[in-house]
Amino acid sequence: MTRLVLFVLVMTILACQEPKSERREPAASRVAEKGLEAKAVTYRAPDGGEIHADESGEGERSVLLAHGGRFDKESWSEQARALAKAGFRVLAIDFRGYGQSKPGPGATDRYAGLYLDVLGGIRYLRETGAKEVSVVGGSMGGWAAAEASIASEPGELDRLVLLASSPVDSPEKLKGKKLFLIARDDPSADGTPRLLRFQDQYERAPEPKELVILDGAAHAQHIFGTDQGERLMQEILRFLK
Repeated sequence: MTRLVLFVLVMTILACQEPKSERREPAASRVAEKGLEAKAVTYRAPDGGEIHADESGEGERSVLLAHGGRFDKESWSEQARALAKAGFRVLAIDFRGYGQSKPGPGATDRYAGLYLDVLGGIRYLRETGAKEVSVVGGSMGGWAAAEASIASEPGELDRLVLLASSPVDSPEKLKGKKLFLIARDDPSADGTPRLLRFQDQYERAPEPKELVILDGAAHAQHIFGTDQGERLMQEILRFLK
C-alpha cells in the first residue's frame, strides 16, 4: 500500500467519525433545574419582625415549610427540592431567633410570635402571585402553622400539614384542609405517647381532615431520615396535589 493510499484511507476514516463534543443536557432540562435553585428572600411578619427564607420553584401553587425547634430552613432542602420538582413554589423559613432571622419584637420565649412568622409568609406568597398557599409544619413549626391558620383570614390558607405538631388550645378553629401526620411510637417529653394528644387535636379539628399514622418512633422531621421517609413525602405530595 502506497503512502498516498494510506493517507487517503486514514483521512476517510477520520471524516466518518463524529466530532467529539461536550455532553450537554437539553435546554429545557437546564431551565427546569435552574428553577429549582433556592434564592434568599426576606419579608416582614405582621409585627414587623424580619424573616429570612429560601425560595425555590415556580408557579401559582405554593408551600411554606416551617421547621421544628432543633432545625432551621436548611433542614428542608431535600423536601423543598422535591416539592419544587412537583411544580410548587416553595418558601422554607427561618423562624425569628433561628438561623438567619433575628429575635422578633417583644420576644419573651422561644414560641413568642412564631405564628406571626408563618402568617407573614402566607401573606408574602399571596402578595407575590400565589393563588394557592399550603403550610407544612413540623413539631414547633406545626404549632406555629396551626396558630397561624387560626389567626388567618378566611381564604388565606388552603391546606395545612401538621407533622407531629405541638398541641394548640383551639384546634376546632383550624382553617383549610388538614393533614395530621405522626409516627406511632413517637414519645413526648414526659415519655407518654405523643399520639394520644395528637389524636385529640385531630378529633377536635373541623372537617375536611385526614390522619396518617406512620410506623416507628421518630419525631416530626426526623421521620424523613428513616425507612418511613419516602412514604411521608409521598403522603405530603398526595395531599398537596
